[in-house]
Amino acid sequence: MANFLEKVFAQLKRADGRVVLREIHGEQFVSLTGRELLEQVQRVRGYLRRAGLQPGDRCALLAANSARWAAFDLALMAEGAIVVPLYSRQAPAELAAMMKDCQPRLLFVSDAALGEGIAQAWPEAPRWVPFDEVMEQPASPQPLLDVPNARQDSDIVTIIYTSGTSGEPKGVCLNVGNVTHMISCTTERLDQLMGETHEPDRVFHYLPFNFAASWIVLLTYLTRESILTLSTDLNKLADEIRLASPHYFLNVPTLLERVRRGVEEAIAKRPAVIRSLFARARDAWQRLHVGRGRAADAFWVGLGRMLIFGKIKERFGPNLRTLICGSAPLSPETQQFFLMLGIPVLQGYGLTETTGICTLDDPRVPVEPGYVGTAISGIEMKTAENEEIVVRGPHIFPGYWKRPEETARVLQDGWFHTGDQGEVNVRGNWRISGRIKNLIILNSGHNIAPEPIEEKIAQLLPAGQQVVMVGNGRGYLCALATGAVAPAAIQAVLDRVNPELPHYRQIRSFTVIAEAFTVENGLLTANGKLRRSAINARYDSEIKAMYDAKGARETASGQHA
Repeated sequence: MANFLEKVFAQLKRADGRVVLREIHGEQFVSLTGRELLEQVQRVRGYLRRAGLQPGDRCALLAANSARWAAFDLALMAEGAIVVPLYSRQAPAELAAMMKDCQPRLLFVSDAALGEGIAQAWPEAPRWVPFDEVMEQPASPQPLLDVPNARQDSDIVTIIYTSGTSGEPKGVCLNVGNVTHMISCTTERLDQLMGETHEPDRVFHYLPFNFAASWIVLLTYLTRESILTLSTDLNKLADEIRLASPHYFLNVPTLLERVRRGVEEAIAKRPAVIRSLFARARDAWQRLHVGRGRAADAFWVGLGRMLIFGKIKERFGPNLRTLICGSAPLSPETQQFFLMLGIPVLQGYGLTETTGICTLDDPRVPVEPGYVGTAISGIEMKTAENEEIVVRGPHIFPGYWKRPEETARVLQDGWFHTGDQGEVNVRGNWRISGRIKNLIILNSGHNIAPEPIEEKIAQLLPAGQQVVMVGNGRGYLCALATGAVAPAAIQAVLDRVNPELPHYRQIRSFTVIAEAFTVENGLLTANGKLRRSAINARYDSEIKAMYDAKGARETASGQHA
């Protein structure tokens, strides 16, 4: 059976004169046919051969998404190199630490500024080579290199560094067999979604290729008859999506939550008749959705679809069938919001160590909000001690780069220990409740997963940006909140949320932090997850002040009594 790389090259050959990849620049497309992409790949392969690249050499790839990124990635893998994809927006010192770990032979960059940043952070870094230097060389007179070098299933094709939510990033090695199996699974789901259509898949993509799931879907698109449109300006996503007019595309919850908030804020500014219609149609849809519809509900939903819901859906273009979402659980409320608009959101769950994906919603059955789908084909999932999800199958990575102890810790008796807590229902759908290492353990011995409570507060606090619970080793919970949010608004939300929780899970105090947590200030990972240990260290004095003030108030209250 052909491996994933052979399938990509075969598909590009079949797509000789058909557009397979394009970038949006303003209102224009810059497109590549299958043959043109193969010609770019050949140019890079010729450079690698002249540079004396050997199979197994590591080569780092530092650039934003582009057609050239795809060409370099394919060329490096076709020549037997191990690709180390890096995030172009990450701090140079963090990138340098990753490269010191894996010691790449070459560093390919999209522009000189990225290369110079690495050289300043790590003077001993390998020579950096701009994309232009490779692409501007004369084309080879040799016949087109349209097949990859032979690879074994056990051959490592990439080292993807984990986000480092608690500790330094680790290099996750993925091999040919891992990727080949995963692409068979993603292809199966997309075949189920697209059905018997005879037109190419129209796909839009904006998530960085250095993330495992994002990279897997790129390769999946390239094995299919697809037209893949790449975003080039995240500030113009709405316009780019409309131009691309996709059938589907991959998202993170942050964007979908932002879309929902934007719509609700826009509706709040419309005339009273529009606000009233939206509220009536939304309430009617929610009753019908849970099987408790009233006599007039179908009318209100129909009117809402005709005058409001349909117009919102049109912003995604006329072809949209579904949205796909991963990286973190999407709130059930947001998933239901899009379903109300007529846009099902399919969720997936996975880690870099599982080649990006473990579960995916089946597009042929109704989605279950709050869950992330069923296990993909050919793998096993179950819960172990402390409700930890463990997984095994051909998608499980062979190990971390030069970290045998860490590998042995997470790979036990053939099972990969994900570090995530979850549960599975009778339909086989999985729900993710939190990270075990994020558990807050109070001095009473109570264990609290912070994520569900944080998500609930964030949903009720639209003006806020992030909510982080603290209290490890303390007697009770407190929270940090960022954004332009008034303390009174936070207290009002806590007054609503706390009564629904047992006493040990209630938040007793909070502090507003003016500065949001970002990748740039080191408090978010490259894919937007909280670096909790860094946040606790950065705001140690504010956290202590919360507990000191709370303790002083309780002491004074006791004395007064």
